Amino acid sequence: MKYIVLLGDGMSDEPIAEFDGLTPLQAANTPNMDKLAQRGRIGLAATVPDAFHPGSDVANLSVFGYDPASCYTGRSPLEAASMGVALGPGDVAFRLNLVTLGLAGGDMYMQDFSAGHISTEEARELIECLQEELGDDEFQFYPGVSYRHLMVWRGGRDDLHVLPPHDLTGQSVSNHVLRSEEAMPLMQITSSAQLLFKRHPVNVKRETAGKNPANSIWLWGQGKRPQMPTLQDKFNLTGAVISAVDLIKGIGIFAGLDVIDVPGATGYLDTNYLGKAEAALEALKTRDYVYLHVEAPDEAAHSGSLADKIEAIERFDKDVVGTVMAGIDSLGDYRVLLLPDHPTPVEKMTHTKDPVPFVLCGSGKEFASENVVAGYSEVVAKESGLLIDPGHKIMDLLVSGKLS
Repeated sequence: MKYIVLLGDGMSDEPIAEFDGLTPLQAANTPNMDKLAQRGRIGLAATVPDAFHPGSDVANLSVFGYDPASCYTGRSPLEAASMGVALGPGDVAFRLNLVTLGLAGGDMYMQDFSAGHISTEEARELIECLQEELGDDEFQFYPGVSYRHLMVWRGGRDDLHVLPPHDLTGQSVSNHVLRSEEAMPLMQITSSAQLLFKRHPVNVKRETAGKNPANSIWLWGQGKRPQMPTLQDKFNLTGAVISAVDLIKGIGIFAGLDVIDVPGATGYLDTNYLGKAEAALEALKTRDYVYLHVEAPDEAAHSGSLADKIEAIERFDKDVVGTVMAGIDSLGDYRVLLLPDHPTPVEKMTHTKDPVPFVLCGSGKEFASENVVAGYSEVVAKESGLLIDPGHKIMDLLVSGKLS
């Protein structure tokens, strides 16, 4: 039996007035996802437990089959694993975003959580500057991709609360800046970074070109190394993870999966959808399980672009779902799980905790439904009356083939 998860990050949404009350999933042209919903079982999965913030870290842990309440320590330790950064028992990893802060009425606000989607090459210069000027035995800085990077605080604190920068777009950050005595080292690092970046050649060039400068860092998502069993231990599965995002790769590493890097996979609208699907089919020839993740719908929603979100959903449907389903029959018996990790409503530009629409489908009849459904959407999933709560049980259902 082959198992594949097809995850369109942040695909689910809320009704849009521009679409006469339809959601982007309903408005988009998605014949392949609709066909899966009609062949299998559609329902809702509560991927974010009540006590948790609706982050991609928590939601994807659930989809992988892990109960966040038993293993979640923070987002950044998962990203550290993907980046090959080892954490000692007392070390705390922080996600470090390069951001653009603006001034309005004497107040500072989050102008751009991605610093204009700064290029990886530009970002690397800035992070290397931080390491050279501020790095020591206590703090180290590691370059990642675009605006997403890593800081490690050796023997640091992980009991600090900071909102993700994408939750603060257009809002004042005055009440979200770490000011406690315990956070003083982080405040000093942030202030020093702002001074270093002010006249850095990368930012001078960006401003000259009319681009948002990376004029600050934002530290969040902190945590220590988690303790997690592998999917081999839990389900006796070998597998691979395919994603452009360090977070998802990191979860895969802790889950004991191989990481498959696909050329041209960017995490944005221009990602290599087709290449990911082809790599997934190839991986399934020698493995039991593949987790295929596409970030583009989520990034589009965070940017508030309805057109980009529709395009990302349609590309996911055509190039990912369509390609996988066209080739998977040749691999023998299979089961497919299709879903987002969490909703990212484009009008809110951030995640919500609502359950997400899923489809379970296979080469057999274990997930066949007697009811004919219109297609794949939040509305149809809700009307089905099927709710998987807690959401991490969705992996048990995929492997067992039993919905009861």
